Formats: sequence, structure tokens, C-alpha cells
Amino acid sequence: MRIPENVIEHVRTSVNITDVISQYVGLKKSGSNFMGLCPFHEEKTPSFSVSEEKQIFHCFSCGRGGNVFKFLIELDGLSFPESVNKVAEFAGIEIDSKYAQSQLAKTQESTENRQLKQLHDDATKLYQHILMNTEMGQKALDYLHNRGMTDEDITTFQIGFAPEKSVLQDFFNEKKLDYQILRQSGLFIENQAGNLRERFINRVMFPIRNQNGQVVAFSGRLLEKNKDLPKYLNSPETPIFNKRDILFNYDLAKKEIRTEGNVILFEGFMDVIAAYRSGVKNGVASMGTSLTNEQIYLLERSTSQLNICYDGDDPGQNATNRALDLLTNQTKMKVGVLVIPNGMDPDEFVTKNGKEAFLELAHSARETTISFKMNFLKRDRNLKNESEQIDYIDQVLRVLATIKTPFEQDIYVNQLADEFKIDKTILRQQLVDLVANQPREPQPRVNPVRVRTDEPPIEQHQEIMRDEKIDRVERAERLLLYRVLHDHTAWLKIRAVDDFSFVHDNYQLIYTLAEGYLELHDQYEIASFLDYLPEEALKRFVMQIELMTVSDNSSEDELNDCVSVIMNDSPIERSINQVRSDLAEATRLGNTELTNELSFKLIALYQKQQVPRTSI
Repeated sequence: MRIPENVIEHVRTSVNITDVISQYVGLKKSGSNFMGLCPFHEEKTPSFSVSEEKQIFHCFSCGRGGNVFKFLIELDGLSFPESVNKVAEFAGIEIDSKYAQSQLAKTQESTENRQLKQLHDDATKLYQHILMNTEMGQKALDYLHNRGMTDEDITTFQIGFAPEKSVLQDFFNEKKLDYQILRQSGLFIENQAGNLRERFINRVMFPIRNQNGQVVAFSGRLLEKNKDLPKYLNSPETPIFNKRDILFNYDLAKKEIRTEGNVILFEGFMDVIAAYRSGVKNGVASMGTSLTNEQIYLLERSTSQLNICYDGDDPGQNATNRALDLLTNQTKMKVGVLVIPNGMDPDEFVTKNGKEAFLELAHSARETTISFKMNFLKRDRNLKNESEQIDYIDQVLRVLATIKTPFEQDIYVNQLADEFKIDKTILRQQLVDLVANQPREPQPRVNPVRVRTDEPPIEQHQEIMRDEKIDRVERAERLLLYRVLHDHTAWLKIRAVDDFSFVHDNYQLIYTLAEGYLELHDQYEIASFLDYLPEEALKRFVMQIELMTVSDNSSEDELNDCVSVIMNDSPIERSINQVRSDLAEATRLGNTELTNELSFKLIALYQKQQVPRTSI
């Protein structure tokens, strides 16, 4: 059963679109609107606009736009009913299940993916039940408690335990789940005979959630050391899990990331959880690999500051240095480093020094990228040795040569000069030489970010809206359509004009659809009208109309001018276009007499067209 129109309207008007979108995109006030980086394509300069007044969003770069439902449809791949339900959850509105169930069955998401997500959700609950409520899980529970985790932490992160017995397989066999779904889930390993066995055995299970909070994979940590087995075992990639796209804990951290204005990147899950226990809730971890372009882009949508907090030992510092090198040409975020003292990892630091100490460290121990590099380059060097000292200074200057701002370079040159008692002028000259000889800066190594491609490119729907191709008649149509949609008085005046119609089909179609819409609604609201329109092309067209910059109030002269241009100038426009075409052909053929005749005719048409009008 279709969700009733009045329910949809109630849900839509119960939320502020800015509040919903800010859960996904970092927004900043800009005039009367909010701006941010578009979540639908990769960009460095914000072109994504959200209007609180109109309750719509629009990207001036890729062209995507719509109301709050459309945003979730585009971003999360939801069906329309799913988007309504998700907004309803946000607003605390309960929708009758008879609407939800019948509509959700028609979801755009494949049945297979829905089954895989449900399977992972069931596995998460079973693993956690085993950990918290059974004798099989007691040893794992004791281990986690000894690591400082409370039952609340375990519940928050949905941690569980996979025992040696085939509990999960037996559980799913009882539910008579399809063999192919089990095989594709990544939770089982298939032998040559086609039989399945559980992938995770005797491991503490950390669910891996996507940015919507749905469990799509697991990472299992061995409970007991075994030199023949990896300490951590991750799910393989599946139809619902691509490790390039996932950051551990992003779903819980994203709101805090926007609140704090920065994100902390940790090496491991336990570090993220330890930080969370300390009150530092803006931490994430990559899936055992360097940050990917997709992960970087995900973070860039939420913040402009990334702080790396890897282990303080040599391997951790080496990993930090590699991460900084990787990020240099891949992100516009400011990158800093949180240094854990005494070679500890964040989890050890919390255990030894307490929550408050880590909270203080997270807010005060940040180093700049350059400061970290300068300290990193000192490692394993005897700086009392002149040769090593010279090599160190040369390496630091090469790092400083990558800095784009002279004043920042000067700060570090002064530090270097003071530390080694060297003339600053000499260091600056050497730095100038290094900058001059720098190879051309490479383009950021960016892989295309996957976006939904089930719709035609936006350009296909914008031909008639390109300013450089819009003639006088169409400019009048555009302005008049905007007025009649937003001003009921203008609407009534135009309806009273005998034999009036728009010249171009799209404008007339929107005008006709608006008549039907206004029979059902007391007044025009763009966010509601977008749901009423039957085609995506029309929705995009209306979004372009909405983005026009016009004065707040219309006048009778303006309306009359628009009508006059549309009804009288349209034939002239067609004549002008025909004469211009004929003139071009006559010129090509070298027919001077015809060329002169057509030129005078064209001038006469232009003069006829240039009747003074106030608005067009």
C-alpha cells in the first residue's frame, strides 16, 4: 500500500533539511543558505548549497538537487518509501507498518544485498549473545574487561565472540537460509566439495558498519596467540562490503567529527574504542590499509582537519610518516599528528594514564606535519656528527620546499637556524634554490569516486537552461513561470489571459502540472512540488527555475512584458533564425545581391524586436 500523500507531507515538514544533510555533509552558513562539499562527486571548492527557506539542496557543479527525500535517495541508494521512513525515524514519527512493509518490498536495493545485511545483523546479535550470556563467551568477556572495556562499551560497539563450535552455521541452517547467500556472505569458507565451514573461530568479533550503521563485515581478533594464524582476520569483500569505502566507527563518529571540527585517525579498532571510553568520540580507523581515496573523500565531506594518532613505537611512527607522504597530494584537509609518548599505543596510554590524560593529549598534543617530519628525520642520527648534521639539514630543507606559504617556511627556517647556529640567510638561499628546482607538482592521485549511475548524466536535462543559448522569448518564459509558481496573484492573472500558452514544451508542461498540484495543495512549496513531478528531468528543470536570482516582488508591468514577449516575439524569433540561416548560406555561395537583401531583412526584424520593455 502506497504511503498516503498527507503522511509524506507530514514527515517532510517535520524536519529541517539542513539538520538531516548536516549528518552527512559539513555545512557552513553562506548568506541565506548553507554551503558544503558535494557528497555526490569529488571537489575541492564547496558548490553544494542547502536552502532552509525552500527546504531544498542543489549542487552548482554536478547539478543534483531536490528535497530531503531526494537527498537520501541519491546518497544512500534508497527507494522513495525507504527515504520517507528514514526521515520519519529522524523526526521521531512512526509510520504504519502496512505502508512501510509493502513499499520496502519494492526497494531499489537488490534482494540479495538486503538478505546479506540481514544475515550480518543476525550474526552480530548471535555473537554478542554468546559473549555476554554464555559460558562459551566468558573467557572472551574476561579478556575485554581486563582491557578496560565495560559492558556498555561492548554493547555500543556490538562486540561479540565466535566460539570453536559451529554455532553460526547451525543457527542459519535452522533458518533454512539459501546456500548461495551463505556462500557470498564472507562468513563461511567453501571447500572443494562445496561444503561450508565458519570463517571465524575462537575470535573476538568486531562488527564493521557502513556509514549508515548497518553491519556489512567483521574483523575477528584471536583470543589466544597462534603463530600459524593471523592476529586479526577480516571478512573478504562481498557485494555489500568494499574495504576501500569503510572506516571503522565512522557511523558513530561522524556527528562528533562535525562538532569537534576534526577527525582522529587511529591504527586499530582497540585504539578507537579506548579513545571513545576516554570521551574522545571523533576517532576512526581504516581497514588495516593506508587511507584510500574513497575514505579520504568521505572524511573531507565532514571536516577540514585530520589528525593521525598511530602507535608511538617505531613501526607506528614509520606508518605515520608514510601516511603523511600519501596524504600530501591527496587531500585539502589540514593534517596534523597526535604523538603518543614513550612508544605506547593509544590503548596502552589510556590503560596506564587514565581517560582524562588521553582526553588532554587529544586536545593539546597536536604536531604539524612539518614538525613531525623534522623530529622523524632526527631518528637514528647522531647530530653531533657533522656529516649526519649536514644530511639532516638538507633533508629538512627539502621538506620545507614543499610548503607553499613563505611565512610558514620562515618559521621552520628560524627553528633550524637557532638549533644549529647557522646563518638564516644561507638557509633561506638554499631553500630558494630547492624550490626553484622542484619538479612540477603532480596532480592529486585521485580515483573516481563511485556515484550512482542509474540516471542519465545531468547535462542531458539542462539544454534549455544554459544561459548562453536562451533567447529573449525563453528568458521571458523562465521569469514568468517563476512568478506564477511563487505568486498566486500572478497565477490568476496569467490564467485570465486568452489563448495564452508557453512556447517551449517544458515550460508548458510544468505550468500544466502546477495546475494539478494546486488543486491538491493550498499553496506552492518547491520541496512538495518536486515529489509531485513524475520525471527526474522535470524535477531538475524546476530546480533550475528555483535557483534564478530575481527580485522578491513582481509587478503588473513585468507580467505584461513577459506575456507580450512570449505571445508576440516568438514568431519574430523564428523568422530571425530562418533569415540568419539563409544569410549564412547566401554568404557561402557568394551571392552578393541576396546577401544584401537578407541583411536588410534581418536588421528590420531586429528593430521590430527591440521594443523597450522593463523586465526582460
